[in-house]
Amino acid sequence: MGSAEVSPQMAFARFVRRAIDDARQERGWTVTDLATHTGVGRSTIFRWLAGDWQDYPELAKVRGFCAALDVPVTAAFRALGLPDGAPAARRRVDDAPVEADVRVILDRLADPTVPTDEKQQIRDLLRYLAHRPARRAG
Repeated sequence: MGSAEVSPQMAFARFVRRAIDDARQERGWTVTDLATHTGVGRSTIFRWLAGDWQDYPELAKVRGFCAALDVPVTAAFRALGLPDGAPAARRRVDDAPVEADVRVILDRLADPTVPTDEKQQIRDLLRYLAHRPARRAG
């Protein structure tokens, strides 16, 4: 017996559920807070959670949702079964390829199987590194 395929609705619902759970645990946000910070309406968030959609979610809303939660938008696009969220002609200039180790970190942060506390440790370390004074060689 093979494994059943997961629909984009189910995969995206799992992605949204994990993001909501992380926002609740890390920031104390309710769904109402999430709607306020992301610009995505409560009813839309609940539809996403229920997998209650036929047409794909508006990519601008998905991007806003991910940006407000510091979640890589590529994780949402992967859950939706989209290669990168935009046709090649519409790709943004700032979507330049990243180094392999940075890609691994982004994938880990987007992976719903990685525990929340591990994701928080990664984020804390990245914030520390981003804000420490630059050291000069020599």
